[in-house]
Amino acid sequence: MNLKVEKKIEIKVEVLSKVNNTDLADLCNITEQAIKAGGGFGWLTAPPRPLLNKYWKGVVLINNRKLIVGRMNNDIAGTLQLLQQASNNEAQENIFNIASHFVAPWARGYGLAKAMIDKAENLGKESGANCIQLDVRETQDAAIKLFISKGYIQWGTNPNYAQINGKYIKGLYFYKKLT
Repeated sequence: MNLKVEKKIEIKVEVLSKVNNTDLADLCNITEQAIKAGGGFGWLTAPPRPLLNKYWKGVVLINNRKLIVGRMNNDIAGTLQLLQQASNNEAQENIFNIASHFVAPWARGYGLAKAMIDKAENLGKESGANCIQLDVRETQDAAIKLFISKGYIQWGTNPNYAQINGKYIKGLYFYKKLT
């Protein structure tokens, strides 16, 4: 007898203003997994857990930074940070940035990355943003396709964006007008 069991997947996206111990463990776990899978937002090897703990606890303390998390069945499975310009940057006060956007390898393919982008864009609009910018390594094919599918336009390339194992990797720069 063959039985097929299907588990219902619940997706939820929210902004964290504080990080409890369970969320901190989730954030550190998925960060380590994403780094090992090659998408660790700048880290090439997973840092020690105390450093990851400190990093994630600090993110929510920064006034002009919103930590958006994607949950699958209540477990944090992805993150995105929405950055507003510092108060002294009046010339760019309506331009926000997406940074540190990733989804754990086991949670990919369920629409979580898109849902976090949608949340970031809506938060940006509510806060006065009329444009969102981001940059990504040329090796992040899925992320590039995702941002293009969401209407982001590539405006530039940096041939020396990152250095991995002694080799330079290009960085691609994107923007999307929200108005």
